[in-house]
Amino acid sequence: MPFSPANNSVTVRRPFPLSHGTTTLAFIFQGGVIAAADTRASAGGLVACPAVHKITPIHSHLVVTSSGSGADCMLWERILAREIRLYQLRHRRCLSIRGTAKLLSFMLHPFKGTELCVALTLCGWDKEAGPKLIYVCSDGARLQGDVFSVGSGSPYAYGVLDGGLRWSLSKEEAVSLAREAVFRATHRDAYSGNSVDLFHITAQGWSQRKREDLREEYYRDMERREKTVQERRRGTTSEGSG
Repeated sequence: MPFSPANNSVTVRRPFPLSHGTTTLAFIFQGGVIAAADTRASAGGLVACPAVHKITPIHSHLVVTSSGSGADCMLWERILAREIRLYQLRHRRCLSIRGTAKLLSFMLHPFKGTELCVALTLCGWDKEAGPKLIYVCSDGARLQGDVFSVGSGSPYAYGVLDGGLRWSLSKEEAVSLAREAVFRATHRDAYSGNSVDLFHITAQGWSQRKREDLREEYYRDMERREKTVQERRRGTTSEGSG
């Protein structure tokens, strides 16, 4: 039976306010769906864990990116995976991505106005409808789109995505764009950082890239900038001498 506020007689409040921070993103392109996220779990100004998993597979053709309270997100991801598996056993088929989002929205809606903090982006592939991206948050809101970025680093990620996202991107270009967006967000947002996880979802199912340390990407970016500056200086010097 899905959880509801009525099942809990006492609501335990936190002894102090706890702020959250993260960077997750997902977008659709001609080669499927890309989902990416950083790996830093923050608790206010504290880095609680540098190596969490913010992208969770639900079944072979569906993963979810999570933002909000780590405990709340983990609990509802498990509840969702359980309900999807039960549906599959009862009906001998997988629930559609839109149906999954609707089910999650209905389960979360009774908690509207409570301290529950969950924001999940469903990234998947339907056999009939193709790639799907649907955002569901803890007040039951449900939004479908082609690109989403959620978390404290999302304004920086959107800046990169808005400039480079096209339907015609190749897989390599899409992966590079997602990595760049997460990297720029973690560079500017103190609550995001450490590494980047990346998933690619197609009609054949999801695949995961090896986790990459963003510190190495930072040093590579610094080297590229230094080379660019040196090339410009050489060009200016040659023009002046000519």
